[in-house]
Amino acid sequence: MTPDTPQTTGHADHTAQMARMVQYFEAVTPQNLSRLGEFYHPQARFKDPFNAVTGIPAIEHIFSHMFVQLQQPRFVVTSQVMQGHQCFLTWEFKFGFKGFKSGQTQTILGATHLVLNEAGLITLHRDYWDAAEELYEKLPVVGGLMRWLKRRANA
Repeated sequence: MTPDTPQTTGHADHTAQMARMVQYFEAVTPQNLSRLGEFYHPQARFKDPFNAVTGIPAIEHIFSHMFVQLQQPRFVVTSQVMQGHQCFLTWEFKFGFKGFKSGQTQTILGATHLVLNEAGLITLHRDYWDAAEELYEKLPVVGGLMRWLKRRANA
């Protein structure tokens, strides 16, 4: 069985662990990234529109990069559903672009699918969000082109 294969029998109640994970994700900082091992299996897989990596060091690198590239990034979890070893979170990702419109907060809406093992550690973290609408349309120059393409595709 692979680390991301959900089990349907004999599972523990992961509700308390999920509450701790949500609290951590909402308060993640460069200073507490070393705590990822409390929540992720050593061979956890992470995938989002830009990355596909395996292992805690690679996942930590993605979060570290986020703090280098963006101003004050933070997640606000807006809802969560848990069933057995599966968890689905919806969230708002708030941040500022470094070097663009300083001080203007941007928001990306997205969702995360998490699969937990028997110990309650994340074995699969998959983020879903629309990079074109949620990110590219907000960028100077590229945003105008993306909005024009969207209008053309919708016409």
